[in-house]
Parts: sequence; structure tokens; C-alpha cells
Amino acid sequence: MAKNYIQEGNVLSYTATAAVASGAVVVIGKRIAIALADIAVGDTGAITAEGVFAVAKLGTDVVGLGDLLYWDAANNRLTTTAAGNTAAGFAAAPAGAGAGTVNIKINA
Repeated sequence: MAKNYIQEGNVLSYTATAAVASGAVVVIGKRIAIALADIAVGDTGAITAEGVFAVAKLGTDVVGLGDLLYWDAANNRLTTTAAGNTAAGFAAAPAGAGAGTVNIKINA
């Protein structure tokens, strides 16, 4: 093992500046992560920046498999609109207009 190895990196520690619910999206710099458990304000908890998750999306977006998705923090949902939003990953399954969630491979 390399002397400078720290960890696999799929689970990170995050100190919450606001209460975070398990499964909620957390913006970390220019990417997103998913809270693995509830995290109270000021507490440190586990988040993951890898995997496929069902996350709320803009209901009018038609998402195809592999489409790029972005986190719209103002509305707490994914969208296909890049402008003003945070890169989140790509669709791991299609989700048509009217669907409230989309499966996303985060940070890919």
C-alpha cells in the first residue's frame, strides 16, 4: 500500500451547516454528494460522492439514459439545464415528463 493512501474515497466526512436528511443532496464545491444518514447542524456525518440514486427532478424535463444532469439548488431538484446549476452526473435510466424522480449516477 502506498504511504500516502488515505481511503477509497466513496464515503467522505461532511460537517453540516444546516440539518441534512438521509438521502438528501449536499453540494460539495462543484459536485454533489448524498447524505447516508441524517446529519444535525454542526455535526459531522457520512456522505457519498459515488453511486446511483433516485433523486427529484424537474417534472417537465424529458431525460434519456446517459443525459447529463445538474443540481438546481434553488429548487432542490435535478434538471437538464446546465446554466447556473451544479454538475451532478448522468441519468442511469430514462425519466419522462411528469416523472418526479430520475435515477442518477452521481459525479460521473
